[in-house]
Amino acid sequence: MPLSDPAPREPVHVRHVVCSGFRRGDGMWDIEGHLTDTKSYDFSSQYRGAVPSGVPVHEMWIRLTVDDELVIRDVEAATDYSPFPICPAIAPNFKRLIGLNIRQGFYIRVKEILGGIEGCTHLVEMLGPIATTAYQTIYPMRERLRLQRGEPRAAGAGKPRFLDTCHGWSSSGEIVKQLYPQHYTGK
Repeated sequence: MPLSDPAPREPVHVRHVVCSGFRRGDGMWDIEGHLTDTKSYDFSSQYRGAVPSGVPVHEMWIRLTVDDELVIRDVEAATDYSPFPICPAIAPNFKRLIGLNIRQGFYIRVKEILGGIEGCTHLVEMLGPIATTAYQTIYPMRERLRLQRGEPRAAGAGKPRFLDTCHGWSSSGEIVKQLYPQHYTGK
């Protein structure tokens, strides 16, 4: 374990979020998210009755189909387990994301469209890691395919979008100095 040894403790709640990216045969991309919440104890729910330990409190899925420019072309959302019987009824609202581009400000725009009673907190939360998964899926694969075809990098390509998005990609840092010297701003 990379963290220090914890104090004595007992498990109570586990959230699993798994996001996966897929290249489709039609040239589009599917980015999927799956969320589960489980408790380590049995509990009683007014709407579900007895919920045994390990049975999901939440289990939800969302799939974005996007094009090469990260424009959302289709959305599918589903809720298998939820605290209330009405929760799955909100899934069709996620179609409102069609046409939205996954770029800077994406999550803010998502919250404007699907925030509060217009969406589901857990499905909306998944869209942050799904957006990251889209970038991690599409841009490296497109570069890999370009290299396989023997195509050169576009001449005069501008500053890569990921520069200055985190400590490692600081334009004044050692990584950028080595990998993108033309965009290095340090001393």
